[in-house]
Amino acid sequence: MNKLREVVAYKNHFEDFLKSQPIKIQNKIFKVIEAVETIEMIPANYLKHINDIKGLYEIRVQLGSNIWRVFCFFERGRIVILLNGFCKKTDKTPKHEIQTAIVLMNAYKNERLNHPQ
Repeated sequence: MNKLREVVAYKNHFEDFLKSQPIKIQNKIFKVIEAVETIEMIPANYLKHINDIKGLYEIRVQLGSNIWRVFCFFERGRIVILLNGFCKKTDKTPKHEIQTAIVLMNAYKNERLNHPQ
């Protein structure tokens, strides 16, 4: 399978979330991330822009009636930076989860500005 994008996690936030999930959920999350890596036009049921937040997206994972979200953003078009994840229990994404993602995204960008590779 040809990778169109590289997916990397920022610090340990995504990994900590992933490890706290049952193995069945971990596998489903990996499948959706693989779709993000390999599908040219990613369907909205896998990746959706967060309204009113420039550059912030959510990777959408569903298994049965349960829903998980992993926040991310794009860097240089072909790199997807994974931020925090959570199990969604209500129709609306909790504001504190979005706020955490914004803080992490800004921290990443500030680190890149101050320490370019």
